Amino acid sequence: MPDLPDLVASFTAALHDAGIAVGPDRTRNFARALTLLAPSTTRELRHCALATLVSDPEQIELFDRVFHEVFGGPADREAQRGQPGDPPRLLPNSVAGRVPGTRKDTADERGRDADAQPRTAPVPLAASPLDRLAGRDFADLSTEELARLAEVMRSLVLRTPTRPSRRRRTAHHGARIDVRRTLSAGRRTGGYPLRLHRFAPRDRPRDLIVLCDISGSMEPYARAMLQLLYCAARATRAEVFTFATRLTRLTPVLRRGGPDDALARAGRAAPDWSGGTRIADCLAEFNERFGRRGMAHGAVVTLVSDGWDTGAPADLATQMARLSRVAYRVVWVNPRTASPRYRPLVAGMAAALPYCDAVVSAHNLAALDDFTAALHARRRR
Repeated sequence: MPDLPDLVASFTAALHDAGIAVGPDRTRNFARALTLLAPSTTRELRHCALATLVSDPEQIELFDRVFHEVFGGPADREAQRGQPGDPPRLLPNSVAGRVPGTRKDTADERGRDADAQPRTAPVPLAASPLDRLAGRDFADLSTEELARLAEVMRSLVLRTPTRPSRRRRTAHHGARIDVRRTLSAGRRTGGYPLRLHRFAPRDRPRDLIVLCDISGSMEPYARAMLQLLYCAARATRAEVFTFATRLTRLTPVLRRGGPDDALARAGRAAPDWSGGTRIADCLAEFNERFGRRGMAHGAVVTLVSDGWDTGAPADLATQMARLSRVAYRVVWVNPRTASPRYRPLVAGMAAALPYCDAVVSAHNLAALDDFTAALHARRRR
C-alpha cells in the first residue's frame, strides 16, 4: 500500500529546508490533490505539488531543484512541461530521495550510514475509490459508496457571499469616525485628539437556507443530498428543510449527534418521504412561517428538486416571486439538468426558472464544484 503521509511529509520537509515556506494548510492541500488526482507520471505529480505548495513564481526554480532531488524527475522546466507527442514518464513503484534536515539525515547519521539506503516515498499509482466515485451519478451509488462519499462531503466548504453587519471593526481608512475612541485617546495628549480613529462595519457570511425535495422522483438523489445537508448544518449553521407533501424543518435534528444517527432521525422526522410533490404549497408555508419573519431576508436560498409538481404552475410562480424578492440569491439544484437532452418542459420547473439566479445539477461529486461556486457567487441585479 502506498504511504501517502510519508510522501507528503518527506517532500514538504525538503521544500521547507530549502527555503520555501510550506505551512500545514499547503501540506493539507497537497495531500488532498494527490488523493483526488492520483498522479501516475512525474509531470502530473509536479503539477499537483506546484499548484498547492508554491505561491511565488520566483520559487519555481528552487522548487524544481528539490523536486528533482527527491523524485528523480527532469530538472529543467521544459522537460517538466513535456513536449507535444512525448510519452509521459511513468513513476516507479517507490521514488527514492533523501530528505535533508530529518532525523535520519543528521551529520552523525551521514557519517555512520554513508552506504545506507535512502528513504523511499511511495507514490500512489492506482486511483482511490473516491476518484472512481467522482464521476458516478448519485442515483447509481450503493449504501457503502454513499458512506465513503460522506467523508469527502465533510471536507467541502459551503461559502456564501458576505454582507455588512452591525458590529464594527477598527479601520485606518474607515468611512466613519469612532468618536468615543478618538476622545478617549485624546486624554493622553492633553485633551487634544491628535489622531482620528475610524471604524468600518464587519462583514459576515450570508445565511444559507436549503429546501430539499424528498418525493418519490427525487429519492435516489435525496440520500446523497442529505449527506451534504448534514455537513452544511454542522459547518455553516445553515437552515435545512425537506418537503414533499409537507414542509419539515430538520436543522435541530441534523445538528445533534453523529452523521449516521442524525440522518436516521432526519428520515423519521420527515413522514412524507418518497411521497407526492406539492412544491407550491410547501414553498407558501415556508414564506409564511419563516420567510416573512426574516429568515430568508438577504439569505442564499437553495432548492433541491427536479421540478415535478402536482400543483398549478401559476401558484409555484407566485411563491417563487415572493421568495426572490426577499432572498439575496436563489439557487435551484436539479439533477436532471445533467443530461444534454434536458429541456425545462416540466410545468413546475418552467414556472420557477425565471426567478432563479442559478440552476446547477450537482448530480455527482464532480458537479458539486458548480454548486459551491453558485452559492458563493454574488447577485447581479
